[in-house]
Amino acid sequence: MARKAIKIKQRRVKDTVLRALAAGKKPVKPTKVYNRCRLCGRVGGYMNRFDMCRICFRELASQGLISGVTKCSW
Repeated sequence: MARKAIKIKQRRVKDTVLRALAAGKKPVKPTKVYNRCRLCGRVGGYMNRFDMCRICFRELASQGLISGVTKCSW
């Protein structure tokens, strides 16, 4: 439950900063915004291109659920 609350709070903070930037204002606390995995809420190992952490990325890629990503082994 705590991680879900943190994800919701972080999304709200990120939205307010983006709204302030869109309006041409300086955000109040831009350093408080950080990226979280959209699936599990993890902070570390975040991949911007896929908007998820490395662990969730690996699980979904090995299942073939991410288009354009294939497992490479040699």
